[in-house]
Order: sequence, then structure tokens, then C-alpha cells
Amino acid sequence: MSTHTATISWALKPEEDFPKGRYSRVHTLSFDGGVTLTGSASPSVVPLPWSDPAGVDPEEMFVAALSACHMLTFLDLARRAGFHITAYADTAEGVMTKNDHGAHWVSTVTLRPVITWQDAAPSEAAEAVLHEAAHHACFIANSVRTDVRVEPALRLQPV
Repeated sequence: MSTHTATISWALKPEEDFPKGRYSRVHTLSFDGGVTLTGSASPSVVPLPWSDPAGVDPEEMFVAALSACHMLTFLDLARRAGFHITAYADTAEGVMTKNDHGAHWVSTVTLRPVITWQDAAPSEAAEAVLHEAAHHACFIANSVRTDVRVEPALRLQPV
């Protein structure tokens, strides 16, 4: 099918003490298209100063990947169904809990898309069918066991 790559780089600084856990979790994430981001462990997992709240943490990237995949799939399905979308925004949220073995995991991701339609918008029922189809066709959602929920935030009228 296809291959997707990311290069993750981290290096210990001379003043840090790795054996005692006193080292920065800041790293770089470089993607095959040329984008480089600053990554870090979440401050909710690793306290400051060993994490950086300005960096993107793996949990945020996981939530963003699910949201972006759903959006891209939804846009394509809506287009194929004859609808015209002019804007799509989602404030997605992931919740981390402990599983039966006490390990942390992102157990629920809730997508809250707000879609702006041009001309005729689908009925709420038809939009729900499109979201369900997008969820089942999303490559990332098909790759995880997290409960992914779609709760459209509100309906914007066509412009």
C-alpha cells in the first residue's frame, strides 16, 4: 500500500543526569514531507523542567491523528455525496485512564466537528451517517482500540 516515516531525535545534554531521571524529554519529530515539530512528554506525565508544555506530546499527536483522519475521510465522503463544505474545525479531546492491568492508555477520543456547508446541508441524520461512514473508513481509527466518539458540536447554516 504505502509507507509513512517519521524521524524522532533526542540527545542527552551534558548537564543532565540520566540515571536520576533529570533529563529533558524534549525531542524533534521530522516527517517525510519536511515538517519538523518540537515534541515532549506531557507535563501531566513528566514534571517541569523535564518536559516542555510548548512541545507536542504523543497523546496530543494521537488525538490529532484520529481527528485529521476522520476529517479527511469525512470531507471526501461528503463531496462524493454531493455536498459542498467550506470549513471544518474540530476541538478533539483524548482521555487517558488506566486499563485492567494498571497501564495508562488513551481510552476515549471525542471528536467535536463544526462544519460549514455551502448551499444545501445534509439533514442531521444524513450527516450522522456520513460521520459513521468516515469513522469506519478512517485508517487511523481502524488501527486502534480506543473508543472514538464523534459528537458534532453544532450545525452551521449554509452560506
